[in-house]
Parts: sequence; C-alpha cells; structure tokens
Amino acid sequence: MQQSLLIPSLLTLDELESHLWEAANILRGSPVDRTDWKSYLLPLLFFKRICDVWDEEYAAAVATYGEDFADEHRFQIPEGCHWQSVRETPANVGMALQNAMRGIEVANQKHLYGVFGDAQWTNKERLPDPLLKDLVEHFSTLDLGNQRITTDVIGDAYEYLIKKFADATNKKAGEFYTPRSVVRLMAAILDPQEGESVYDPTCGTAGMLLAVIAHVQAQGGDPRTLLGKLYGQEKNVTTASVARMNLLLHGIDDFAIVQGDTLRQPAFYDPATNGLATYDCVLANPPFSLEQWGRELWENDPWGRAFAGLPTDNSGDYAFVQHMVKSMAPATGRMAVVLPQGALFRGGVEGQIRRTLLELDLIEAVIGLAPNLFYGTGLAACILVLRQRKAPAHAGKVLIVDAASLFRKGRAQNFLDPEHGETILGWVRAFEDVEDRARVVTLKEIEAEEWTLNISRYVLPPIGADIPPLEDAVRDFKVALERVREAEDELRRVMGEGGWVQ
Repeated sequence: MQQSLLIPSLLTLDELESHLWEAANILRGSPVDRTDWKSYLLPLLFFKRICDVWDEEYAAAVATYGEDFADEHRFQIPEGCHWQSVRETPANVGMALQNAMRGIEVANQKHLYGVFGDAQWTNKERLPDPLLKDLVEHFSTLDLGNQRITTDVIGDAYEYLIKKFADATNKKAGEFYTPRSVVRLMAAILDPQEGESVYDPTCGTAGMLLAVIAHVQAQGGDPRTLLGKLYGQEKNVTTASVARMNLLLHGIDDFAIVQGDTLRQPAFYDPATNGLATYDCVLANPPFSLEQWGRELWENDPWGRAFAGLPTDNSGDYAFVQHMVKSMAPATGRMAVVLPQGALFRGGVEGQIRRTLLELDLIEAVIGLAPNLFYGTGLAACILVLRQRKAPAHAGKVLIVDAASLFRKGRAQNFLDPEHGETILGWVRAFEDVEDRARVVTLKEIEAEEWTLNISRYVLPPIGADIPPLEDAVRDFKVALERVREAEDELRRVMGEGGWVQ
C-alpha cells in the first residue's frame, strides 16, 4: 500500500492567538511589568517569523539550484543570528537575542533597521536565563513559515496580541491602540482609493494605515497600489517598532514609519515647496489634550502650522489639527481626527482656531461618539472630518452627528459594534438631517452660536434617551462599588507595608 504524503495543515487564527497569549502567561509573575510585555513578546514573534520564512526560502533554493543564494531571501540573516543559534545558546540568552536582532537589523537596514525596538534583553534581573529559555522554547514549538501560516492570519494574531496588551494595561493603552471599530469608521468616511497617499502623524501600531489598506481591498481595489504611499510618525520608540513589525507581518513591505515627535520635528517634508509633505488622506488619534507639546517651537514654526492660532501649553489638540490641515493635499486632501469633545466648545485661543477653520470652510462633519469607547479614558470623544474642497452641496455647511447612543455596554468599557459604525457612516454619506441624530447646520447658524460646535447646541437627544435602564444603573453601581473596595484593599496593603497602619 502506497504511503500518502502528509501535508501539514495551516495554523488557524484561534490556535495562534491561544499560543501567543500563553507566551504572555509565561511572563506573568516575572519581574517584567505587564505594561512592558509587548516590548519582548512582539519582537520574539517577529524574529521567529523571519527565521522560519528564511528556512523555507533556503530549502526551496537548495531544491531548485542545489545551493542557496542571498537574492532568494526576502530578508538576510547573518551567520549566528538565526533563531536556532539563539535556541542553542546555553547561557546569556538575552545577549544572544540582542546580538541576533541587531545583526538582522544591520543586514536589512532599508526595511528592518530599529524594528526590534530597544528592549533590555540583557537585564538578567528582569529576564533571567530560565525565563528567556522558556519563552524561546515556547515559540520554537510553532512553525511560522508561509507553508504553515498565511500572512493575514499572523498579522491578525499580532493585532490580537496588541489588543490584549491594551486590555491588560488599560490606562496606558490609549498611547498605542485605538479601537478598531473607530479606525474602520474613519477609513470608510475618508474612502481612500487605489494609488492615493495616506498619512498618520501619530500612527501608534499602524492600525489606521492597515485599515486604509483593508478598505481599499474591500471596495474591490488593489491594495498594492498603496505600496510606497503609506506614511506614519510615532513618538514612542517601542510603539514605532511595533508599527513597522505590524505592517511587515501583514505583508506590507514598502512604507515609511519614522520615530519622532511630529509637533516638534515633523519627519516628512517636500523640498520642492519648502513645506510639509501633503497627502490625499490624513487620519489620526492624537493623545488627548497633550500638555507641553512644543508651543515654544511653534512661535516661529518654519512650516507655518499655526496659521489659525497658537494653542496654549495646556492642550495640543489644535496643534495636531493644524499640522494635519497643512498635511492635506491641496485638491484631494481630506482628514479625520479623534478629539475629546471639549475641543468642540472650549473658548480662548482654541475658540479662535475653531472659528478660523470654519470660516475657511474646511470642517465638513462633527461626529460625537459614546463615552468610554477608548482605553484609559471615560471621556466622550468625537471625530472631526475636514476637507480641502467640499462638494458644492456641502459648501458653507457642517453635518453635526450625535452618535452617543450607539454603543454596546461592557463591564469596564463600551464598544462600537459594526452595525453602529454602518449607521454612522450612512448618516455621514447622506449628509442630511436625521431626527434627533443629525443636522446639517449652516455657518451662519454656527456663527450665531458664537462658533461653538457643541453637539447639544444643534442636536438634542430624544426625551429620556440619556436615562439608563434600571438594570444598567444597578450593574454600574455594583461595578463601581467593587472598584472602590479593590482600591481600599490596595490602599490598606500599601499603608501596611509602609508601616503607617498596624
């Protein structure tokens, strides 16, 4: 009887997600703070993926030509820098990992330089050899080559792990993760087309750039036309590395992600115009009301970004907005930015900036979202949509949308489900009045309201809509009470350890 050739089945997304979270569990109880887990696990995943693909390419080259050639590999792995070399290291595993990752970065400077981040692999107090060996062995049980796993699956699993870190480190998560439902909504509103350029000045883990690619593909377009036209800047060193790894693991290898402070030192400019580079689509979720954002440099900003006014040190919201406006292409440019709703009605210089943007007829829509959608803040946010050239029917008008009631309530956080996003998108595209939900407002009406964009000035919720059902109120009370008790227990523990109470 002829023996059949066994072809390994593809690894499923559920299987990979489970394996990745088990890797996180290895760090649980270790000296590594859980807010830093991503700095170690994500580079390990990427390192293993690169090596497994290299092995497949090596085997294919030998089978075809009888020997291996460097140009048969997407990425080069210098001698001694392979995963297996690290796995066989008997001691000083952290040093072996650090040397291997740096060696790969240097050998692939165009795409990978700095991609593994700046994790302290050699700190044995945090990462003793037994812990690192456990992690390496855990990842070694997975084959992450292309024959065992598709690019989409590993990219989606990577996004899963990022989200899990956001869930586990709630208060800091907003620095690098925006709920994907909000990201998809913003991409759909801007409706990027094949071949258009896209820019995120606070790109985090590159979720918005990936959402644009997914949108183009979902509309029947060829996402390859976006290659070389995806741009992002991210201040946090580790997060910028994660963004680059995220794009690469989704099969995107032609992009520009630069680590740096966008407001103080923007990375992209156009030598031909001596101005900022401009793009068809600009979208971002900047840090809310950032203090000490670089006002002193904007007093003589060489890029002319304070064209509508110079924000105070207390809040950089409108600094990001003005940077994005200057980054929109003159004819096709449009942008969507997440802001705290306070930016819609705060006075002073912010009020002056808002008035100028309205008088220039750049603001097309304001969308008020439900509270507690974003990690680390219970504040209600909004999406501000601006366009360089509005459609004639939209000129001199702004669509005000109250979507505060569209959410699914969770225990600690609310969620914008796909059907909610579709409803909001329908209202925005229709650009017409919807009873108790949306109004098309003229600039004269806004001027009469002293240039505020406070949603309640224009759209009032139905009577009783803001009163939660009794069972929701009881549940919220129980959750709040539980958190109070947890806080009391923690305070009692800290004071006991400090000797303040017996």
